[in-house]
Order: sequence, then C-alpha cells, then structure tokens
Amino acid sequence: MNLYEQHPYWLMKNGIVTSYPSLQQNLQIDVAIMGAGISAALTAYNLRNSGLSVAVFDKGHTAMGSTAASTAFLQYEIDTPLIQLKNLVGEKDAVKSYELCRKAIYDIGDLCQTFKPKFDFHLRPSLQYASFKTHTKALQDEFSLRKKHGFKVEWLENADVRKKFNFDAPGALFSVDGGEIDAYLFTHALFKSFQSSGHQVYNKTGVKHIEYAKQNIILHTNNSYTVKAKKLIIACGYESLQYIPKKIADINSTYALVSEPLPDEFFWHKNSLIWETATPYMYFRVVSENRILVGGRDDPFHHPHIHPSVISRKTEMLQKAFLKRMPHIPLVPDFSWAGAFASTKDGLPYIGSIPERPNTFFALGFGGNGITFSVIAAEIIHDLIMGKKNNNADIFRFNR
Repeated sequence: MNLYEQHPYWLMKNGIVTSYPSLQQNLQIDVAIMGAGISAALTAYNLRNSGLSVAVFDKGHTAMGSTAASTAFLQYEIDTPLIQLKNLVGEKDAVKSYELCRKAIYDIGDLCQTFKPKFDFHLRPSLQYASFKTHTKALQDEFSLRKKHGFKVEWLENADVRKKFNFDAPGALFSVDGGEIDAYLFTHALFKSFQSSGHQVYNKTGVKHIEYAKQNIILHTNNSYTVKAKKLIIACGYESLQYIPKKIADINSTYALVSEPLPDEFFWHKNSLIWETATPYMYFRVVSENRILVGGRDDPFHHPHIHPSVISRKTEMLQKAFLKRMPHIPLVPDFSWAGAFASTKDGLPYIGSIPERPNTFFALGFGGNGITFSVIAAEIIHDLIMGKKNNNADIFRFNR
C-alpha cells in the first residue's frame, strides 16, 4: 500500500537522516517490532531499557511511510468530540482518553528536551471554530463539558475571533493545550536513542509470513532469513490491518499543502493550530521557515496510487478554502501530497492483543491523533510486555 503520494514537506526538507541495514542473518530475540514509523519508534524507545533484546524491522526505510506525510498536529481533541464520545464509551473513559492525549503532548515535549540537536517542537494552543452558525450550539456544549472536567478552554465570540485571528466565525473553542512537531525527525531521534541502548533497526526487511510456533513467533523475511521472537509488536500503521481477522477501521485519503515562506505580518495569535467543525474539516498551522500547512478535503476511500491530477485539484481546493477564510494572506502552495488515514467507530485507537494472534501486540494509532495515540500505545504495550497492569488498557481494547 502506498501511504502517501507526491512530496511530503518534511521528507523533502530533511532528506535521508539515517540509513539502517537490511537483515543479513537469522536472529533470536525477545521482542520483534514490525514497522519503523513513529508508532514503532515510540514503542521501541519505551522498551530500550527493559532488559529485553528488541529489534525493529521495516520493509522500506525508517519514517518514510505515513510518518513522513503526517501533518503533525498534536491535539488532545480527537476526531470524535467529547460530547459525542461519552455516549459511545461512557463519560469516564471518554474524559480519560482526552486526558491521556493531553498528557502525551507534554510527554513528547519532555522527550524532545533530551535529544540533541533539538528540532521543531513547540507547544501551541488550538482553535476550533464553528464552520456554520448552526454548529455553534454543539460547540458550546463541547466547551461546557470540557470546562466541567478541568480542561483549559475559553469560548470566543465572533468579535474575539476577528480580533485575535483576523477572520470571522460565529463562535470558537480556544484550547490552551496543543503542540506541533517534525514527526519525521522525531522518529529518527527515537531510533537513534534506541540503537544506542544496544538494539537494532533493520530496513528493507519485510515480513512475508508470520508463523506461530509453540515457544516462539517466527518471522520469515523477504530476504530469506528468520527471526524467532518471544513477543511480536505490530506497529506498521494501516498495513497492520491485514493481520486482524475482522474489520476495525476504514481507510480514507487526506490531502495537504505547505506554502511558500511568508513574512511574519501574516500570522495569527500565538501561531495556534486552527481547525473547523465541518466534516471533513479543514485545518491549518504555521510550520518551519514561516510556511503555512493546510490540510483536509478528505475522501472516504483510499486508492493505492492517487493520480497527480487529483492531488493538484485537491491542492487548489485547499488553497481556495484557506483564502476564503484568510483572504489577506497571500498563500501560494509550494509542496503538496496525499496520504492515507484510518478512522474507527469511536475515533479511538486499537491497542493491545487479540485471541487469534497469541503473544502479539498491536499499536494502531488510527485517526487524526496518530502521534499522541502512539505515545499512549507505547506506554500500554510496554506494560503488557513486562507483565504489568495498565489501568488505561481497557479503554483501547479490541473488544470494547
């Protein structure tokens, strides 16, 4: 499956950061991790000092799948509003999932402080505005529920939005807690630390068959070697779905552009992350080099090869939608791409194991919060591998 098409900004900006070899011998280890994107990197990093031998395997190159195409919004708000999520999973679990996503943003910030050289991570507030006047009541209800549970939020009327953000909206919910990151560089930094702890990362090493033996899980690779492991973690994004015997997610297409650099005068209040209530929603933020990223115009399907003409058309649509909201900003697209993302029935990820795959754990950070979900998955799977109880695991279990 192609996880993106065209030219993701972070891959073009950063190039190849680190190259890892392909597997050249049979291995016997404690834990094998399939995938080398941000979900796998966070999971591997959390296990680096566990006393277990751990190795990572990817059929391609590190961070060059969905991670390279990520728009890297770090928000605790998931695609399902809290006011709706409480009716799907119960208010307690709904609130807890939001709290865990909020904590994940600050956990990422703390991690970034330990890496050198430092790279693009910033705490940013976020603004969700009502796309239409008819959306205002639901957004106000969302504000009230979050306020009730201690989230730092503020309600803005149109005059407030106009003053701080220089556009009109019938109402908006302003959240203090949010952030942004270069997910591509972050993934490489995590793997560098993981490798320095004595573990290995293998690129160009796909798994063509998984054999469940009595004492081991045996991975048969595309370069004719075998890996025997006591535990297996599958963290290869949407391609993980082939190892799950029932449908748990829909794969959609999303589109993004990054503009040419702009003068400082064209930016807005605290360079907030901005998104709307419409479905599918448009979102935008400031990225490095004084550029603006705009994403959205999703399609409810994903084709393995999205034609460049489709990406061009979607880029034009995103540009027009942004300029309709922000006509004073001379946004000109410089990079554009399409990516795949998966949506679940409640907007929450699936983390943990299933009976059909013994000693196998899934880190599936599906949805618009893939990065924060991956932080949560890494912590839960660490505890499950180490035989510890994790009080949050049930929220994201497969049979919820």
